[in-house]
Amino acid sequence: MQIYLVGGAVRDRLLGLPIRERDYLVIGATPEQMTHQGYQQVGRDFPIFLHPVTHDEYALARTQRDSRDSVPDTPVAHADPRVTLEQDLARRDLTINAIAQDEAGRLIDPYGGIEDLQARRLRHVSPAFAEDPIRVLRVARFMARYHGLGFQVADETMGLMRELVDDGTLDQLVPERVWQELEGALATDDPVPFFQTLRACGALSRVLPEIDRLWGVPQPKRWHPEVDCGLHTMLTLQIACELSPSLSVRFAALTHDLGKGVTAVEILPGHQGHETMGVDLVKSMCQRLRIPKRCRVLAERSAKYHGLCHRVDELQAKTFLRLLEQLDAFRRPELVDDFLLVCEADYRGRLGFQRRKYPQAAEFMRLYAAARGVDQRTLDGLQGQAYGQALRRLRLNGIKSAKRLNRPAAG
Repeated sequence: MQIYLVGGAVRDRLLGLPIRERDYLVIGATPEQMTHQGYQQVGRDFPIFLHPVTHDEYALARTQRDSRDSVPDTPVAHADPRVTLEQDLARRDLTINAIAQDEAGRLIDPYGGIEDLQARRLRHVSPAFAEDPIRVLRVARFMARYHGLGFQVADETMGLMRELVDDGTLDQLVPERVWQELEGALATDDPVPFFQTLRACGALSRVLPEIDRLWGVPQPKRWHPEVDCGLHTMLTLQIACELSPSLSVRFAALTHDLGKGVTAVEILPGHQGHETMGVDLVKSMCQRLRIPKRCRVLAERSAKYHGLCHRVDELQAKTFLRLLEQLDAFRRPELVDDFLLVCEADYRGRLGFQRRKYPQAAEFMRLYAAARGVDQRTLDGLQGQAYGQALRRLRLNGIKSAKRLNRPAAG
């Protein structure tokens, strides 16, 4: 039995990056031998074992891939003690992920992964790359993670990715896998290269059509010097990543303007009503990809109400109170913080606006605090509908008072 460190741990060590987790490959062993030594088997489709002390993953060498969750009716992985190290590495996606390190620290690199690391190149190991369409999205995610180091997709790999799009292979992906890769991309410091890579090979229109159709749609240059809706969305996403590590905030920033992608041509570059249309698209996208509720709720509310937040100074007290109620601000104040981050990202996600302040957030919070801070003891004895109506009047008066205090003195 031979044990090798493989995958991301080897790759990131060679790049001088922190190692997040360690995966090991076991050659020449059977499941029975592993369990006899105290390893705990997990997973049913192919043998993966957890170390009894470190809980690191140890996988038996295998041929073929486990693609049951992405392409129906395809063979699952086949583990056998006779499978060699080179055979196992050959089934991996990229050469930089097909480097192994033995227990003495020696590197085994049969497919040129070290050279590709040095050249900052993402290149597929073999034509077997085409067996699992999720690898197209994985390449895009690696671009999001490593583009800051100068990585590019090899021409031959980009060509193969285009072929998988053109022949319909990518259409076989199950939604959960698409969301898993999108979530991983959104967790990086700058997810924009993920979308750029998918656009370059034509995959974005297949897996995220709501995002793809934003490119080429104009906006008024007076308000959006970048003009293009797709570019604005990417700028907004970049700002959101600077402001917050929250997946919900980043996803809401990505989807806040989906309605602009379906604006009628005759009213362009205007986008009247895009907020309402955007909510429907967010709901459809979240349902299709089975996106978690925490992301969906913030995305829907951000799509519908971000324009109101930009105009908070102009809103009447009753309009602002209704906005707070629609945001569920009194029961879920944490959503208000996230909503304001999305609105700030939208405001600053324009050419020339990236470093500007967003005073609307402070004004929003000032009025919100006035509505929350009313003395509810004056409502003692009221119940049911009468209590709710009286509380609403108190909050409305609190907002009105706050707005008067902020009004410039006459003369």
